[in-house]
Amino acid sequence: MDALQRNAWLGQIDIVRRQLRGLNGWIAFEFAIPRMGKRADVVLVTAGFVFVIEFKVGSHQFDAAAFDQVMDYALDLKNFHAGSHDRRIVPIVVATMADESPFELTWGSDGVASPIGSNGSNLGRIVDEMVKQTPGQAFLDGGKWSRTGYKPTPTIIEAAQALYQGHRVEDITRSDAGAKNLSETAARLADIIEDAKAHQRKAICFVTGVPGAGKTLAGLNLVTLRTQAHKEEHAVFLSGNGPLVEVLREALARDEYGRLKEQGQKTKKSDAARKVNSFVQNIMHFRDSNVVTSEPPIERVAVFDEAQRAWDMNHLAKFMGQKRGQPNFQMSEPEFLISVMDRHDGWCVIICLVGGGQEINAGELA
Repeated sequence: MDALQRNAWLGQIDIVRRQLRGLNGWIAFEFAIPRMGKRADVVLVTAGFVFVIEFKVGSHQFDAAAFDQVMDYALDLKNFHAGSHDRRIVPIVVATMADESPFELTWGSDGVASPIGSNGSNLGRIVDEMVKQTPGQAFLDGGKWSRTGYKPTPTIIEAAQALYQGHRVEDITRSDAGAKNLSETAARLADIIEDAKAHQRKAICFVTGVPGAGKTLAGLNLVTLRTQAHKEEHAVFLSGNGPLVEVLREALARDEYGRLKEQGQKTKKSDAARKVNSFVQNIMHFRDSNVVTSEPPIERVAVFDEAQRAWDMNHLAKFMGQKRGQPNFQMSEPEFLISVMDRHDGWCVIICLVGGGQEINAGELA
């Protein structure tokens, strides 16, 4: 930890202690938003509300980037955190050196307020006023709320489905494999999923092919088709290839953003990106979110892209001990991921996309 970060945290703690002393509620620092790879500086749960607070220690102004950042955190909680779906969420930016400014509560149709600015000296007053202006919220236990975990809302799933179906990204759709081959692969995978559901059993499938054979396209299409017809399955495309995840998300989000602008609709690229996040995810976020719980994931169908690049036991154990505070981790990545899906009572399906002829890095399974 460097001195700058340490001082920022100490400044946050001091403000929170002074401003929220005596408040009946629950508070968390560095709250990890499930599966999103993001951490909010402070989350406060009180009087049935969820306050998301982003600190800019030493900042003299409330800039647009800070408001966008805290709003993204609030919207990610609303759309991806099960305990937040039916709660009112208030995003707040604390710029510690800014002048105190008047604040106003404006609710969006989804129950997320417009971002509010504070210099810290009136943080407690803002929380009190927000609660007074919207009384009668159902009780919310902060500890239980924090443990409800990842679950995308139906609306975000529908938006993601529509986004993918309308995409025009040539680099994603282009494949050297014939349409007949992809069609047969998709049909066979769908048959296996339906059989697993009908007989309440578990299945694992391997789709192999050289780079460019269309494995990624097949996986993405399967996930979106299952989402369209069977939303309760919460099918997901998972990849340990961080750059690929970013490219897929960015390309789809740009297409959606450009399409909506052409239609004259007011939108942000971050809103389009949020839709993609529900069905294209980083496998590390999936893994880490399931290390801290023994509950089954929401997904019944999981597509693991580039499965041949999963870590062996020694490499994963070293990483989990050094980076995740899990010193006694004794499973390979495939073993752990299979064990996570195996938590389900009844059925589930794992689909592994395995590429041939690709270089294997240290710690990756051949």
